[in-house]
Amino acid sequence: MRRLVCAALLLVFLTACGAAGPEAIPHADQEEPPADLSGVTLRILSGSENQELEEILDAFSQESGIRIEMTYQGSLDIMRILQSGAADYDAVWPASSLWLTTGDTQYRVKHAESISVTPVVFGIRQSLAEDLGFVGREVSVSDLLTAIRSGRLKFCMTSATQSNSGCSAYIGFLYALLGSPDVITSEVLQDPSLAAQITSLLSGVDRSSGSSDWLKDLFLTGGYDAMVNYECLIISANQELEARGEEPLYVVYPYDGLSLADSPLGYLDSGDSRKEAAFLALQAYLLSDEVQNAIQRTGRRTGYDGVSPENEDVFRTDWGVQPQRVLSPIRMPSADVLMECLDLYQTEFRKPSLTVYCLDYSGSMLGAGRDQMVEAMRQILIQEQAAQNLLQASENEVNVLIPFSGIPRDVFTASGNGAELEGLYDRVEAEEVSGGTDIYAAAAEGLRQLAAYDLTRYTPAVILMTDGVSDGSPDDFRQVYEDLDADVPVFSIMFGSADPTQLESLAELTHARVFDGREDLIGAFRSVKGYN
Repeated sequence: MRRLVCAALLLVFLTACGAAGPEAIPHADQEEPPADLSGVTLRILSGSENQELEEILDAFSQESGIRIEMTYQGSLDIMRILQSGAADYDAVWPASSLWLTTGDTQYRVKHAESISVTPVVFGIRQSLAEDLGFVGREVSVSDLLTAIRSGRLKFCMTSATQSNSGCSAYIGFLYALLGSPDVITSEVLQDPSLAAQITSLLSGVDRSSGSSDWLKDLFLTGGYDAMVNYECLIISANQELEARGEEPLYVVYPYDGLSLADSPLGYLDSGDSRKEAAFLALQAYLLSDEVQNAIQRTGRRTGYDGVSPENEDVFRTDWGVQPQRVLSPIRMPSADVLMECLDLYQTEFRKPSLTVYCLDYSGSMLGAGRDQMVEAMRQILIQEQAAQNLLQASENEVNVLIPFSGIPRDVFTASGNGAELEGLYDRVEAEEVSGGTDIYAAAAEGLRQLAAYDLTRYTPAVILMTDGVSDGSPDDFRQVYEDLDADVPVFSIMFGSADPTQLESLAELTHARVFDGREDLIGAFRSVKGYN
């Protein structure tokens, strides 16, 4: 009901802004309103957290005639796309200005303005937060570390090398554990006591994700105690939990390591005056008082010193939310130190991955399919390549390869991040295609391989790539999964004529997701690897 009310209010707001559409909205550096902009398309490269604003964007499009096409990517991908020129986009909307600073090396971004502000917080099951003594008081990163070391707190978090919420939380942890320095430097990162503490803290991560919005969806599947995410997504999760009659999350602000997402929306200058005018119309709309109020209704703040009294019912204090909290974020490190922090996260500090790759070598993969799959695995297993996407392995990591067709053909295992791992790529390259397809038998064999390890020491996952419709029985896989009795996601990459129904069924059972590799198989492999 609240969403319907918000939508109705939004139409009222738009009417108040002027029924004539964007020409009624004032624009920077323009004395006269632009001509009719209906029919203009704005292609926006955006962080996934902005999916929560799609109703607001749809309302703008309906009133103005300006079409909005959103492409959601992780923060590191946004940075890389900006560095390469972002030729396919008209605007960029990352979670944080940090990614504009590090990514806009070609100086294309102009008119950048913060649309909203949301802190990165812990959301902890209310009863657990009470047991930990976190309710009604300020909580430090050290308090959280103590709870993790005692085994009482585990949490879900996005990857620091793939998503802004994970990166921001991680930098906040470092900042607090270093004693709140003026700024994090390369020198202080070498402190052995820091390595011990941050490794202990990140050992509390029991599920990882490459996307903040998907992390919220994962949490809502049930069975998890806490997650690190944007305050607005914790609020959104609580609204759904309450509607289902389930226990809500209690919001904890780590006061000595609090980081913020300032959601800058910037124009990618291409010399097209109509697109620029359309962008400025959108930006002015989003920054108007009425729409800023509607954005607050989604759980985002629109300033650093509290929310409007009429919106405090969204920022509920019984959930631990502090609507009038003055947000004092940490100072982020320079771009080069940030990349050093992320490299250390990936190679030394995070809980090591335990990944099983089930790769389809059936006859239908002959030619381009096999070539693309081999190249995708090269991007992950050859560490010089993996480092370009911050996907390199740590020395404690384990990777397992199961090539399959109608049956699992063999099992190859590599530990660490040296020659043994790169030797696994030689196996990928040498395997030939032939035969039918049975994804269930391959995935079940992957689970059997995982049963030999202490999974609490790793972030485990099965990554299944297939281009066909499977033979075999899903019931057999389900039995193996239930016997394992562990939270192991089976992520699937769909290629060719793969049956999405079969893959979605595996994802639903194992709290995972399906990636579409039909247009970009290599990109799909990179994306899925960011989830463990």
